[in-house]
Order: sequence, then structure tokens, then C-alpha cells
Amino acid sequence: MASLSLKSFAGLRQSSPENHHPSITALSKPLSPSQINYRRLNVIASKSSPKITGRNLRVAIVGGGPAGGAAAETLAKGGIETILIERKMDNAKPCGGAIPLCMVGEFDLPLDIIDRRVTKMKMISPSNVAVDIGQTLKPHEYIGMVRREILDAYLRDRASAAGATVINGLFVKMDKPTDKYAPYVIHYNAYDGKAGSAGKKTSIEVDAVIGADGANSRVAKSIDAGDYEYAIAFQERIKIPEDKMQYYENLAEMYVGDDVSPDFYGWVFPKCDHVAVGTGTVTHKADIKKFQTATRLRARDKILGGKIIRVEAHPIPEHPRPRRLADRVALVGDAAGYVTKCSGEGIYFAAKSGRMCAEAIVEGSENGKRMIDESDLRKYLEKWDKTYWPTYKVLDILQKVFYRSNPAREAFVEMCGDEYVQKMTFDSYLYKKVVPGNPLEDLKLAVNTIGSLVRANALRNEMAKL
Repeated sequence: MASLSLKSFAGLRQSSPENHHPSITALSKPLSPSQINYRRLNVIASKSSPKITGRNLRVAIVGGGPAGGAAAETLAKGGIETILIERKMDNAKPCGGAIPLCMVGEFDLPLDIIDRRVTKMKMISPSNVAVDIGQTLKPHEYIGMVRREILDAYLRDRASAAGATVINGLFVKMDKPTDKYAPYVIHYNAYDGKAGSAGKKTSIEVDAVIGADGANSRVAKSIDAGDYEYAIAFQERIKIPEDKMQYYENLAEMYVGDDVSPDFYGWVFPKCDHVAVGTGTVTHKADIKKFQTATRLRARDKILGGKIIRVEAHPIPEHPRPRRLADRVALVGDAAGYVTKCSGEGIYFAAKSGRMCAEAIVEGSENGKRMIDESDLRKYLEKWDKTYWPTYKVLDILQKVFYRSNPAREAFVEMCGDEYVQKMTFDSYLYKKVVPGNPLEDLKLAVNTIGSLVRANALRNEMAKL
């Protein structure tokens, strides 16, 4: 896998000379006060930003996943005229569906959209040595398992209830402004059940755009955001017998080894009435079905008698794009590249980035009363990088150290059996913070890790001789 240095991203353009925004024809009726839960944020708008008269700031969000849904709700509650465009309302992305405990609280998620509360995990090595993880969890702590079609629809519905206009449509292209405060023109195909499969060609004018349209983001291409390395995730939803489903009631499994993926892991995650079995890879995309077969083979005794009810595949970004912002267009979620190495987690970071970006717009526009510019959106990136860059860096290092060979993976699984490692891992995952460690325990961990790697290297040498 190609290595990537984790550094600050450049390429943001300087603001152009100021001009006044022309009037824009309203897409829909203004939001009534009863529709908006005004949450006053600390106003940091540029004094040079012109006030908007006769209407509020208008923002289009392209993509209705966790990033788009969270952004739309925050914008609508903050007084912004919000338009969310999603091409497929029942989209079921091939995603493990794991969410941290902090997301349930931060985003006020109802418990009935969480299929399973995982309190136990098994990490299974290339030689099928299994280590039980979860012994350090407190009684109220768990990892939530969701189905993306349920979570995404819930967040979109909540955004709609807050006052956002949700459109079933496919983003086609975007015309950039002719001057600093001129509108962006969004072209999309609207699906209303009357215009046929191609949809009705439609366009709207907006003041700013949030690209939340995933790894293959068309919005990103529109602003020349640059490419990134990506993984292919492949997942099968398998309906297994009830007695076998009981085994996965609150348990998830992760398999590592060259057979299931040369640079990632295979998983079996429990859902409401089935399990999701999948894997991913960056370096050997053409072999993804072979890796999926190997994952099923590793778990065969526990899913025996199961029936595949759905097959899903999708690209997953491996690092942020070179550019995540240009003028009044910002990228969030997978479109920005916010998926962690090692774990492949993206749901929480998608929703969080969507909310952060929206908050920057609400604050910068004084709740929709002023125009924004690139400097307002840049505050979102600065806050994001300061908050989460340590997490991405740590997981990138872990992947480079422990996913490089089967002996290294054996060492990784061995290390996961340590109670201190489990506590640090779960605390960091559940609450999305790099937890400071105990110096003495850190020293012991370093010694044990070196020992595991030495043993792994010796094993690799012996295997090479054979």
C-alpha cells in the first residue's frame, strides 16, 4: 500500500475582491419560525461580508448520508435556507455499521434505530487464535450497530422536520460564480416518479455548497479537489439460523490475515435479524471476491446454513483529499476523505464533519443574515484538523506497523489481549479522543509490543526458510 505522509493540506485559494450578491429566486417558501429551532452560535462573521436582504442565506447539500443529513439539520435550525439533494433515498451502503457511544449522545439518536449493542468482540489472527475484547467496558458502554439505510433516512427526516427541503435527485454539474458573491448554479435530475428514469433536468441558485456525496464525489471533481487512494469494501448480508444468531447477539468478529485481506480486515457484524460479512482492500482490488470467500470460510461454522440476502460493494477513501475547500464550496464525510486507517471507520466522522461545516456557515452568516466567504468555511477545516488529526495519525501508524504481514498481525492480535490496550482502545474509540496513557503502563506496553514484533519477525524468517 502506498504510504502517505500525514500533513496539513494546502491548495486553498485566496478570497477574490468583494462584490454584492444578486437576487436569487426562491426555491421554496421561507421557513416559518415554528419550523426552526434557533440555536444561537458565537458569531464570527467577517465584518466585510454584506448583509442579505429579503431572504436568508441559501445552501445546497449534495448527498444525503450521515454527513449530508447532519449538515442539513444544523443549517435549517440555524436559519439557513437549506436544500439537500440525494440520488437514492433507500441507499444501503456496504458499511459495517459500527458507531461509537458518543455519537448516540451527540446526535441524539433514538435507541430503536440501533440494531445491536455490541459489548464483546473477537479479534482472530491469521492462525485462528482468537482474543476476546471488551472486558474493560463499563455496564453502560457499547458499540452501536446500525443499518445505513435506516440511519441515513432518520437523519434526513430529522433535517426535513427542522425545515430543510429534501430533494430526490442526481447532481449533474455546478456552474461557478462569475464574481465573489454571485450564486452557484446547481444542475440536477429530479426524480418525482413522472419524468421517467432519467429524471427531470432542474437547476437552482445557491450561495454555498456542501459536497457530502461520497467517495466518488462529483462536487469534489467540480472544484478540482484532487484524487486519493481508496479501498474497495465488499459486504454480504447473510440471514443465519436463529440459534446461530444468538451467538452474535452482542458480539462482533474481526479477522486478519493475508487470506481475508492483504491490508485490511474481514468482519462479521450483527444486525437486526442477520449478520454483515465483509472485507476490504486497497492494494488488491481485483481479488476482492476471493478475499470475501476467505472471510466466509473463516466464519463458516458460525454462519452455516445462512442465506445471502444482499450483496454490496463501494469505494472507501484512504486519506483526505488534497483540497477540501474552494471559495464557498466545502467537502465533508467520504467526499473529503474522512475515513480512518486501520479500522475503516467513517460514519461518526462523516456526521461530525457535516455538523462542523454547517456550524461554521451558521456562525459566519449570523444565522443566515450575511453572505459568507472562504474564510468562514476555513474555520471548519481548522477546527476539524485540530480535533481529529491525532486520531488519524495514530491509526495510520498502527496500520503500517501491524497490517504489513501475517506475523505482524499475529503480534497485533496478541497485543489486543492486554487489558491496558483494550481500555485505551475502547476509551479512544467510544469517545473519539486520543486518551492520555499511564507512563508506566505505556512503558510496559512498548516492551511487550517490541517483544511481539520480534517474535513475529522471527516467525516470518522461519516461514521464509520453509
